[in-house]
Amino acid sequence: MTHILVIEAHPDAGRFSSALADAYADGAARAGAQVTRLALRDLRFDPILRGGFRGGQTLEPDLLSARAAIEAADHVVWVTPVWWGSLPALLKGFIDRAFLPGWAFENNGAALPKGLLAGRTARVISSMDSPWWWYWLKHGRAAHRSLIGSTLNYVGIGKVSETTVYVLRKLDEGARSAWIARAAADGARDAAG
Repeated sequence: MTHILVIEAHPDAGRFSSALADAYADGAARAGAQVTRLALRDLRFDPILRGGFRGGQTLEPDLLSARAAIEAADHVVWVTPVWWGSLPALLKGFIDRAFLPGWAFENNGAALPKGLLAGRTARVISSMDSPWWWYWLKHGRAAHRSLIGSTLNYVGIGKVSETTVYVLRKLDEGARSAWIARAAADGARDAAG
């Protein structure tokens, strides 16, 4: 059985990100996956990595639990809005605090670090108000390049699928329902491997 962890990164419950996360999780569960949900807004932790990678900052219990959930997962789904062409501060703070050397990666003197979270796959489900052409041409897909290339691939997660909802503010209920259905289908497809 595939174990899927769905991480919701919107700081406000009940937004379209929540609906996408719900639909994905439901689709994956109906397809036979074991699904765990993690809403970052519900975790209690200091999002600031004080002192950088020098250490000394104790991980809060919620971060330790989140790490255990990532370790147990075969597939990690990140559901996030894209604001200002970037990731929400809550998600960036979670990554800064949880994805530390010795757990997510290790520097062993080689040109690139060794990713310690290898063997997992991922999906990024994102939404934004920008049109696709603006995000691609003006922003160079900055949030996706950061999350996928500079974080997930860096820690060893090599296969990452994407689902992106553009121009969210202009979508009517029918279009939103279609995206919800797509998220459920993505969940079922990912659960099947």
